[in-house]
Amino acid sequence: MHAAGCAPFAVATVDHGLRAEAAAEAALVARVCADLGVTHDTLTLSLPSGAGVQERARAARYAALAEWAGRKGLGALVVAHHADDQAETVLMRLNRGAGVRGLAAMRARSATPGAPHLPLLRPLLGWRREELAAVVAEVGLVAVADPSNEDPRFERVRVRSALRDAAWLDRTAIAESARHLAEADEAIEWATAQCIAAIRREEGVLVWRPDAPRAIALRVLEAIVGEIGRSTPRGRELADWHDALRQGRTATLAGVKGWSRDGEWRFAVTPPHRT
Repeated sequence: MHAAGCAPFAVATVDHGLRAEAAAEAALVARVCADLGVTHDTLTLSLPSGAGVQERARAARYAALAEWAGRKGLGALVVAHHADDQAETVLMRLNRGAGVRGLAAMRARSATPGAPHLPLLRPLLGWRREELAAVVAEVGLVAVADPSNEDPRFERVRVRSALRDAAWLDRTAIAESARHLAEADEAIEWATAQCIAAIRREEGVLVWRPDAPRAIALRVLEAIVGEIGRSTPRGRELADWHDALRQGRTATLAGVKGWSRDGEWRFAVTPPHRT
């Protein structure tokens, strides 16, 4: 359903094939959409259960939704993550020692995982779970309860339970902190772009004067590896490479050799290993 001159709007429900009840739940959403005059599609997957099922389900879900959005000619994907989801994500990443980029958590606008051309919008990040439940109840709908949301085998469920038990933790404030960190991340990205623009090319060698703070220098190195490297390093590997260069040592990461000369760092592609 869409008014004249407005972009089309459609709804999709993903049935991962993990629960027998999911088909009936998708049919319920289809009936609600039909009553509203909104186009609805059920995307049925055949995801095997087992280790890492939530991560695999997330990747498969976004891939299916991105393909569906392309077929529909939709300009963006909209999901219903809310403030409680954001608070849980922040605490999960904090527990893993994440930096600014990770602690910024979910953005109101980002790229769809696996489909960077498709914007991913989260308009409900400022809403609490209870507020959304009240809206649903007010219009006479009965929300479906996914039992996996109460399964303590999953990290997010354990964090959610801990938040419920810690009344002194303000989930709205935690979500607001994520928004502030997202703004800080944007500032770091802006400064990184200035540093990248200052990189010189001299006979196949990239040359940069490392006078930026460590947080920015790490992202410059990440950009250099992304441009001329042979793989994507983990954050810890990137940090170790930075520290080695800062100490004046020659070090190689992802097929990129870095060394220091005259107060500047130089980078060149290393030849692949012979087998």
